[in-house]
Amino acid sequence: MIETKSPADQDEISPRDDEPKPGAEVSFPYDRMTVEQFRNRFPRARWSDVRKAWFVPGRTASRRIGRWLAELEADADAHADAKGRDAFAFEPIDSPYLELGKAGFRIRTPYSKTVVDALREVPFSRWDDDLRIWHVPFRSYEELRRRWPDIEAAAHRNEPEERRRRADERKGTEREMRSRLRAAERKRRRYPLPTDDLPPLGRPVATSYGIVVFTYITGELVDPGLVVDFYPGVTEDYLWGYWRMPTLDELVRTWPAKAPPRRDAGWWHPTIEELRPARRAARSREARKQAQTR
Repeated sequence: MIETKSPADQDEISPRDDEPKPGAEVSFPYDRMTVEQFRNRFPRARWSDVRKAWFVPGRTASRRIGRWLAELEADADAHADAKGRDAFAFEPIDSPYLELGKAGFRIRTPYSKTVVDALREVPFSRWDDDLRIWHVPFRSYEELRRRWPDIEAAAHRNEPEERRRRADERKGTEREMRSRLRAAERKRRRYPLPTDDLPPLGRPVATSYGIVVFTYITGELVDPGLVVDFYPGVTEDYLWGYWRMPTLDELVRTWPAKAPPRRDAGWWHPTIEELRPARRAARSREARKQAQTR
């Protein structure tokens, strides 16, 4: 529905008056019941074939139309919520991570990026930072149910007991050793870069580590024999570049690439699909820093 303020067509509204009447226009897709409700609410409204809109006379017409549109939207939401509530009653989700609330569902899980990404895709979902839970209205139940198997599985994987069990299984194994070495290498905040394709300094670019900002490129050649396990495909024609995490402002000002990167690229300009999660992560990092300084 579109509301506009404009004088109506003079010949249709009041051919006797030379001055345009105060009022407002509104248009919406034709629906018999909606038109009937509109005519009952605004008996003086007139249809204009020229403007393809209804004209409601009066100096307060715009405000009255706004209230009516808000009521229509609330009624539509209530109907959608009722359908979602009925769908849940017919085919409920039985999970320790989901609770039924007055206005919808409350979801509390261990932290998981998979869970966060999935819930963000559910329409009208929102995070409650005070209660540390997700709220999902009844109207979004079908989408929530479609994504629930992945949400529940990821939540279970990130339960403290499950994480400890996997950690115990990895102790002393080659996999754990390689994991520790990879973590130690990442902490050095260095990255091999091809000598014939160096990235710009001070600007966010994408790498296998995610989006980073290179601050310094040394003249030191990479020894492939020492780091081949961490950077497959690296040769003696690579230099070390040192990086830092980008700020939210830098990520917001970064223009996304229109085309995906080459398969063998050492670095590339980030796409919008890469920028969106990086911006969310940067926003969370900066919010935590602000909370710590208070």
